[in-house]
Amino acid sequence: MDYIIIVAGGKGLRMGGDIPKQFLLIGGRPVLMRTLERFREYSPTLQIILVLPKDQQNYWLQLCKEYDFKIDYQMTDGGETRFHSVQHGLALIPDDAQGVVGVHDGVRPFPSTEVIHNCYETAREKKAVIPVIAVVETVRKLVSIGTISSLDTILSKTVPRNDYRLVQTPQCFDIQLLKAANRQPYNDNFTDDASVVENYGQDITLVEGNRENIKITTPYDIVIAEALVQD
Repeated sequence: MDYIIIVAGGKGLRMGGDIPKQFLLIGGRPVLMRTLERFREYSPTLQIILVLPKDQQNYWLQLCKEYDFKIDYQMTDGGETRFHSVQHGLALIPDDAQGVVGVHDGVRPFPSTEVIHNCYETAREKKAVIPVIAVVETVRKLVSIGTISSLDTILSKTVPRNDYRLVQTPQCFDIQLLKAANRQPYNDNFTDDASVVENYGQDITLVEGNRENIKITTPYDIVIAEALVQD
């Protein structure tokens, strides 16, 4: 059996408002609902686990009633960090479970079903898979940063953009692998689930993502998202 852990712990600070970004409306529906709907569209049998801060859960349940949201899922509390939130999600998966588990950002409502399919199916063989997209702009590496914050005090150099990729979600793993990797002590270098698994000693396989799979973080992202739902 396959699972998806959808982590939604944002507070919307960069949006400049009081409503957490996962609850903002896109095309008249909350972002988080669109995210869950995309995974249900991918598979009617996928087991969905929603990780949400405890103090946001009542608001979410009110939204579900308001929008007549009927998708089945399990819900658990968010943790201090993403790493701990994923641990809470994994705790709802039986210890002897076999299959693939994905971890996805709740504020990424536009992963294509093709990308989701490729991530899950590749993970059955490769054990650890993440979707990525190419870097299309020139990239500069900061070499030396002074004590003044002005950009003209920073030394930098161009680096080959073909050497880099932008990472998306869902990141998909063999269930037993991710459970074992998440038993490691927390490390500040754990920026995503792939970094946790990589630290455990597992190589990461890359598959092509889709550029529409944006992470909604700023007001500009909402503008892009509104355009995407109109297509």
